[in-house]
Amino acid sequence: MQVTVTFRHMESSDAVRDYAAEKTRRVEKYLTEPIDVHWTLSVEKIRHAADVTITANSITIRGEEQTEDMYSAIDLVMNKLEKQMRKYKEKIKSHKPRSTSPVSARLNVIEGEGEGENFQPRIIRTENYSIKPMSLEEAVMQIDLLNNNFLVFTDIKSDNINVLYRRKDGNYGLIEPPSAK
Repeated sequence: MQVTVTFRHMESSDAVRDYAAEKTRRVEKYLTEPIDVHWTLSVEKIRHAADVTITANSITIRGEEQTEDMYSAIDLVMNKLEKQMRKYKEKIKSHKPRSTSPVSARLNVIEGEGEGENFQPRIIRTENYSIKPMSLEEAVMQIDLLNNNFLVFTDIKSDNINVLYRRKDGNYGLIEPPSAK
């Protein structure tokens, strides 16, 4: 397991770093190797924030907590992540193993230049994603774990690429290609 800790607006402390690494070991039993963990610990006035991103073989989980004490923020975020991973593990046990291989996709974020008729969009950021085969239930669980607004995945039943997105009303929307008849 690879653990990195970043301190923002506070002094680097070996005690806090070791505490975060120790607490991270609680989640090893839920994930398969290799596991990368990145902690971001920050302080603003009396607000201590702990933000952690855990990436394992087939899953990324992110959590964030804020309290008046850094140690309690670390404890709370790890409790939250452990609960999410337990829930994820339970759902995975009830699904059949998949045999299709993941596909990759690229996300381009476009920003415009100019106004009115002179508007010219341009790409300002590009990200590569691995599109994993999963069921709709797994996709909903993954979008909740990642705390993202959308997820691109391959439907395990139809092998079509679908987009699941979080609507403003809290529900989910699904974009899927028309089925061949």
